[in-house]
Amino acid sequence: MLTGLSIRELAVVKRLDLEWESGFTALTGETGAGKSILLTALELGLGERADADLIRSGAERAEVILEFNLRDADAARLWLRDNDLENGEVCLIRRSLVNKGRHRAFINDRPVSLEALLALGQHLVEIHGQHAHLRLCQAAARRQLLDAHAGCQDLLTELAELCQTWRSVCQRLQQLRQNASDQALKEEFLRFQIQELEAAKVEALDFHALLAEHTRLANLDKILICAQMQLQRLYEADPAVIDQVEQAARELESIASLTPEFTEVAELIRSAQIQLEEAGSILRQFLGQLESDPARLQCLEEQLSTLHDLARKHRVRPEELSLRLAQMRAELAELTSQEGQIAQLERQRETLESRYRQMAAELSARRRASAEELAARITELIRKLGMPHGSLVIEVHTDAEAEPRPDGLDRVEFLVTTNPGLPLKPLAKVASGGELSRLSLAIQVACSQARAVPTLIFDEVDSGIGGGVAEIVGRHLRELGRHRQVLCVTHLPQVAAQAHHHYLVTKTTDGCETETQVYPLMVADRKHEIARMLGGVKITAQTLCTAEEMLQWNQ
Repeated sequence: MLTGLSIRELAVVKRLDLEWESGFTALTGETGAGKSILLTALELGLGERADADLIRSGAERAEVILEFNLRDADAARLWLRDNDLENGEVCLIRRSLVNKGRHRAFINDRPVSLEALLALGQHLVEIHGQHAHLRLCQAAARRQLLDAHAGCQDLLTELAELCQTWRSVCQRLQQLRQNASDQALKEEFLRFQIQELEAAKVEALDFHALLAEHTRLANLDKILICAQMQLQRLYEADPAVIDQVEQAARELESIASLTPEFTEVAELIRSAQIQLEEAGSILRQFLGQLESDPARLQCLEEQLSTLHDLARKHRVRPEELSLRLAQMRAELAELTSQEGQIAQLERQRETLESRYRQMAAELSARRRASAEELAARITELIRKLGMPHGSLVIEVHTDAEAEPRPDGLDRVEFLVTTNPGLPLKPLAKVASGGELSRLSLAIQVACSQARAVPTLIFDEVDSGIGGGVAEIVGRHLRELGRHRQVLCVTHLPQVAAQAHHHYLVTKTTDGCETETQVYPLMVADRKHEIARMLGGVKITAQTLCTAEEMLQWNQ
């Protein structure tokens, strides 16, 4: 249960530290005193999204700290243990808001996400707002109430995951079928491109070797002239290079005996002579092999032109054409394999849908069984709340042929009659606002009794009722408080008088700042607050006497 609430610099609250006890606690005060900011603080601590505007004017940050005793919160303790956040029987939640920067959240002094706070909060606190009757007009809200009472969460989680998988398979099928409609055209075009590259023999060709051969044939005349000229210089010129080198070597050798240092020079010149003769031999051999081949040159030019055209067409370099051919063959293979993929996915879809419908039928059966029990409990409560002839029936309509949905195939309807002889009508068509409020309260109380959340918070859910009905509401809240912690924001003295504990919310101002404070009330103070709620501007002795009697009746 909630044992502590600390608020710093949040809206109209500057500093507030409250301790809570078990049982039924009433929170009262004038309209506009700031009761709603307490609920806002609780919601922030339980993971609701925050706005920096909530920070008190002039402050840099706001903070909310919630302290829970987990003695009767097994689900919360299990969640904390599973997420490595357990800290004995006490759980501290801290939410920090800052004007500039990132808001932060902590569980037992360890940083967590808002999703983690929300997940933990649903095991700790259940808040029923004053406009809950409006939510009950929504099909999703009715279904969620019934599912919570029936304990269907595990089954719903599994069903939602199965539905998501089914939808993913359907999307993949749709994509493949759409591709298949254009498959023939794509296959034909790919086959044409592949044949074009195969005809060009791009896999067997060495582009760089072709380019080198073409360069040689295209420049053959220039090559021949240059080679022949160098041969002539070596052997036929006057004087020839070879002859000059030979003469130089002989003359140096002739004086080597006179100057020994010239011996090495002579040897180097002889070595150069040998290399020049080898170069000449290679030139003669090369010239003997070179011959003009116009047909081969034309063939190479056509081949290179084809390769360049194909490269531009496929937006690659000529040497990358063989890689592009392999890619297109892979694309063609994938296209031709799509028929098998479609057949496989269709079988998978049918299997998933069959399993989904089996689970959805199990969920429908569980909902129907729980609907009868919950409707009987709600009927009993609304008859105690001033509608002796009231009756509520919960119908579960199943569309077995509908497309799979995460929440199943059911539509949940709450049908109500408030007077004898009148037919059952949908809850949204109940005419009286007071009747709607009482019906909503009965539904919330009945659903709360079925859940194991240790702390229940009711925010003015008794609006629209009064008199004896209000007293009955107070009794039910007090009875709930025997087993769970109940906090109720109320304007009804009949409800507040039956609380085990009573807190007064006040707002003060000095003309410059406004501040909300909350005070626990003792017996004498409670009497004056109940009298204020009973009376008008002036509290009389009779009003005080009535307030005292109301408190004595409920001790």
